[in-house]
Amino acid sequence: MQAQEIKWSYSGLKDYTNCPKQYHEVKILKNFTKKPTQEMLYGTEVHKALEDYVGENKPLAKNYQRFQKQLDPLIDMDGTKYPEHKMGLTYERNPCGFYDKEYWVRGIADLLVVNGDSAYIVDYKTGSSKYPDINQLKLMALMAFAHFPEIEVAHTGLLFVMHEHFVPETFTRDKIDSYWQDFWWKLERLQNSHASNVWQPNPTPLCGWCPVRTCEFYKERR
Repeated sequence: MQAQEIKWSYSGLKDYTNCPKQYHEVKILKNFTKKPTQEMLYGTEVHKALEDYVGENKPLAKNYQRFQKQLDPLIDMDGTKYPEHKMGLTYERNPCGFYDKEYWVRGIADLLVVNGDSAYIVDYKTGSSKYPDINQLKLMALMAFAHFPEIEVAHTGLLFVMHEHFVPETFTRDKIDSYWQDFWWKLERLQNSHASNVWQPNPTPLCGWCPVRTCEFYKERR
């Protein structure tokens, strides 16, 4: 498989980095399926509620109204708002549709606001804010730069709504090439696994949550 034929997303690449064997069994062979946890289901529900409130002014359910004071500043922002905005890039890093056959990488920005030469990208989080991962924001900024040529600076942030905590990060167009470098070594590993058909397991404390029962490191979660 050629590099341009490998399709990926940030979550998929993260899954591969965490454990190539699980990625192969779940994402490629589809021998096993990850069952959503209660935390994941709750996160999906919250994301939908926040999307509808910011994007469509749909009232928040009573149990989500505690998030309103964190969301109202987003509603008040100047610019064109794109909630749950789907973007794709070809292997040449040209913009394409999320569902286009020729896409190479794709992702969804929880909220993208474009105001002149500036963009604001927010990713909602319902989990712990202890280990914020800004690389997802970096990929969203790279996609926004490709889809909106007028953008020169992308102000981004992880909004941990459960903790009322915001982690900001700014990216600029003139550093696009250096931002991509942060992904290449992981993509090269993924390419090598496809080329050699070698998918090594990576035993970690997370093995208790892994669905791949045929793995030599599988263990029942207690």
